Amino acid sequence: MIHPTAIIDPSAEIDSNVKIGPFSIIKSDVCIGSGTKIGPYVTIDQYATIGSDCQIFQYASVGAAPQDLKFTGEKSYLTIGSGTIIREFATVNRGTELGGGYTEVGENNYLMAYTHIAHDCITGNNVVLANNATLGGHVTVGRNATLGGFVAVHQFVQIGDYAYIGGKSAVFKDIPPYVLAAGDRVGLHGLNNVGLKRNDFSKASIAEIKKAYRIVFRIGLTTKQASERVKAEVEQIPEVKNFMKFIKNSSRGVTR
Repeated sequence: MIHPTAIIDPSAEIDSNVKIGPFSIIKSDVCIGSGTKIGPYVTIDQYATIGSDCQIFQYASVGAAPQDLKFTGEKSYLTIGSGTIIREFATVNRGTELGGGYTEVGENNYLMAYTHIAHDCITGNNVVLANNATLGGHVTVGRNATLGGFVAVHQFVQIGDYAYIGGKSAVFKDIPPYVLAAGDRVGLHGLNNVGLKRNDFSKASIAEIKKAYRIVFRIGLTTKQASERVKAEVEQIPEVKNFMKFIKNSSRGVTR
């Protein structure tokens, strides 16, 4: 059902099972999947693809041009995965040519009110951004990560799978998978034990990740020394391999 006051560009591809509320604007070259509900006063800009069964609440802005002084109007895109919820006044910008041309929001994300995802960001599935959380350009967020209210993430930062960042944290360096991070100048505070248990990580897996965490961050070793010791002393389960690979591949440096 499309409200008669909504403005829909003729080129938009909208499934017959989509609901669009009053005074919303759907611009050209937009694609919206089955079961998605769009509230009143929403703007979806051109080149945005919205998956099935999403909910977009009033006054959200989805797919607007990137806030980047280098952007010159080139064609770029935004993809929103199925099942994602975008709450009031959230803003999600499409990509830039420099960043590959795409912003990608994964499936079953929950973007609370006033959150912002900037150009060329990528989020995995089941990511939660609490109220006013902000991602600068080119940020990557792993699956099942959670960012608390008023978290600000610097451009090009990577956040690992199942990481939890406490509210009002400023993030300048990469956050490894599975950890708990918090603070005005964010620091690590152990593993995200609550999140790991809620996501059915076994006690044995959590214990091995904890061993690796301690070796890397708590006994004063260099990254190379820690990597060698983890290989020698910690069972090489997939989570430990993921943890160490993230640290090895970090280009900005890892938060400690």
